[in-house]
Amino acid sequence: MSLINKPAKFINDVNHEMSKVSWPSYEDLKESTMVVIVLSLLFVVFVFSADWLLTSILKLLF
Repeated sequence: MSLINKPAKFINDVNHEMSKVSWPSYEDLKESTMVVIVLSLLFVVFVFSADWLLTSILKLLF
């Protein structure tokens, strides 16, 4: 296979594989995005609370 044919074959293979991909609908994408945002915010609250609690305990001990 020549040096010129390899990139063309690669692009053709990529296009072929991309046609097999099952893309989410806009509604599914919005829903998934909201789940990620909400869970990220909950994680931030948890980490902040744990940090605050542990800092308070350590200040009392030392």
